[in-house]
Amino acid sequence: MPEQSESATPVSPDELPPRTSPLALGYRQLDPTRIVDTLEILRRRIGERFPQSGLGRVSDDLLSLARESSAHVAYLGNPNWPVRIGVAFVIVLMLAVVAFAVTGLRLPARVDDIGEFLQAVDSAVNDVVFLGIAIFFLVTIETRIKRRRALQVIHQLRSIAHVVDMHQLTKDPERLMSGEPDTQSSPVRSMSRPELGRYLDYCSELLSLTSKIAALLVQRFADPIVLGAVNEVETLTAGLSRKIWQKITLLDRAVR
Repeated sequence: MPEQSESATPVSPDELPPRTSPLALGYRQLDPTRIVDTLEILRRRIGERFPQSGLGRVSDDLLSLARESSAHVAYLGNPNWPVRIGVAFVIVLMLAVVAFAVTGLRLPARVDDIGEFLQAVDSAVNDVVFLGIAIFFLVTIETRIKRRRALQVIHQLRSIAHVVDMHQLTKDPERLMSGEPDTQSSPVRSMSRPELGRYLDYCSELLSLTSKIAALLVQRFADPIVLGAVNEVETLTAGLSRKIWQKITLLDRAVR
């Protein structure tokens, strides 16, 4: 179907204006500026084909989130020096207090009761364990702060994916191919077959770019919890895109 050639072929990164040198980033990682450029072109395509549509407003929100992704990626990938300096100061202070307390103790020259000896050893082990837990909690503060910020972004991306799915939910090609009359509650069929195919293509591209923005968050931040959440978003968008392409396949068969 020649009318669908524009949307069926995604915008190549080579067609976008150069911003970051390929030698700086290479082709083994995603470039946030390229994703933003691709989304800007997709938003213009949606606005030109379907002006004042809800899908265009969804693309605006996704573009805003993609523009914020550069700051998120930089924050997640760079060390948070204020937090690290504060944590290091607290740990040194704790160790200094413990060292001062140990040096101030006066141990007996001999132990006559084995029970007292075991009680002292158990108390020392408990203190060491609590001290290790406290140090571990302080050391992981930076990771937990970054994890919380990344999960907030992933939550927004997951919501956008579901919103895109809601926009394509009632775009059923079978209703265009069948002569069954509509009911009072049937969705309004205002799109032709080429327009419906183009609309479904745009939905699929938005879902693909949503997963790419999510992948940016773990490109320089190797946290297993965030990585699991990103994998869930990628699985969600892939499943929704699969449903869309099933509709596109039915539409192409009807045209042929």
